[in-house]
Amino acid sequence: MIRKIFMILLVSMFLIYISVSLMAQTKNILMIIASQNFRDEELLKPKQIFEKQGFKVTIASSSLNTATGMLGAKVKPEITIENVNVKNYDAVVFVGGVGATEYFQNPLALKIVRDTVKQDKILAAICIAPRILAEAGVLKGKKATVWKSEANALKSKQAIYTAEDVTVDGKIVTASGPHAAEAFGNAIVKLLK
Repeated sequence: MIRKIFMILLVSMFLIYISVSLMAQTKNILMIIASQNFRDEELLKPKQIFEKQGFKVTIASSSLNTATGMLGAKVKPEITIENVNVKNYDAVVFVGGVGATEYFQNPLALKIVRDTVKQDKILAAICIAPRILAEAGVLKGKKATVWKSEANALKSKQAIYTAEDVTVDGKIVTASGPHAAEAFGNAIVKLLK
């Protein structure tokens, strides 16, 4: 009887250990979208890749109202950027689309970018969103790519513009547009493993 109780306790402790270990391995990714006109596939494709890996994805925006993508996707953000605490995430991803211009000079967005770098987390941006990183001053001397219309903005902030689909420089990942969404997501996953 005592041996049976001991075995049950041992198995229970092992299962608790496994559960805690698995929870500790879960990566948390913050994806920031524009309140309107984010680029659908730049959110949805990487998000799908992250979730397939078992990562938890949180969507943030400047508003909690349902956001509509340029191609019609509807997304309800979970938190606003003013409530973001970078320490809670392993990676911060800025999604592009014409709406991302709202973050070019947004003090909260620029602070999130700087905090992500200061805390040595993965920072990523796609399409025109790498300009947000440039405006925050974190691309100075770093290799980066962006949608062609914003190439000069990156160069003016002393980024080394690569014109590649996806560029990784340390823990900063940039991509040039929706055609690169899958490769962008995979590059972030590679850094998270």
